[in-house]
Amino acid sequence: MPKWLVLALAMAAACSVVLIITVIRHRRIGDADDPSETPDVIEYITMMIGVVYAIVLGLAIAGVWEARGAAQDHVRAEAQALHEISERVRVYPDDVRDRIRADVDAYVGHVVTTEWDTMAGSGELTARGTALLDRLRHDVTDHEPANDFEAQAYQPLLDQVAAADNARGARADSAGATMPGVVWFGLITGGVVTIGMVFALQIRRSPRELILAGLFSALIAFLLFLIWDFDAPYGRGIPATAEPFHALFPGIGK
Repeated sequence: MPKWLVLALAMAAACSVVLIITVIRHRRIGDADDPSETPDVIEYITMMIGVVYAIVLGLAIAGVWEARGAAQDHVRAEAQALHEISERVRVYPDDVRDRIRADVDAYVGHVVTTEWDTMAGSGELTARGTALLDRLRHDVTDHEPANDFEAQAYQPLLDQVAAADNARGARADSAGATMPGVVWFGLITGGVVTIGMVFALQIRRSPRELILAGLFSALIAFLLFLIWDFDAPYGRGIPATAEPFHALFPGIGK
């Protein structure tokens, strides 16, 4: 089911539930109820609940968006480190240089064609990707520099391999959902309480009040959907992409 359809159904459901409850409640209490008798303290509490929940929603949206940006930075750092390895190995003998560059290309090709889909779907990296990176590390570390020029390039190459490995580990940590379950419990419960406080104000069945109540509930549903959509940095919403790999290694994986 398309995500836009899920969003539309969620907003319509939230709006419908609020409107139905309002109409049923109004029929039960009849016309004798006077909304002007709502205590001031209820209005104050309703306002404070709305303010607190708005702050929580804002922090949650900022958190998932920041996590998405960090996930893209991990991809960029990994791609850049691998590109540096491929370029700096030019000082090595032809056979060693070609072997290491082939290792880099094999790893990048696996990441953009296979591992990326696995990571987006299950939130996990592949064992094959780990094995390819290990092979690259072994080929870099096992070569013994034959002269001072190669010796000067040896340690920077090891540093770039370590940087790629660290970026891969950070990418693995960012692959899953960023919002803990307890936070989702608080967001959903807070949304129900916030919308429920609308009924504490004894809203009537006038078109203006019904429209505002429906729009308010639809807005809460939209913001919760937005947080859920951004909660998986590599899988939903506006996901982090493998573009840094394609930009630095054109032609691989296409």
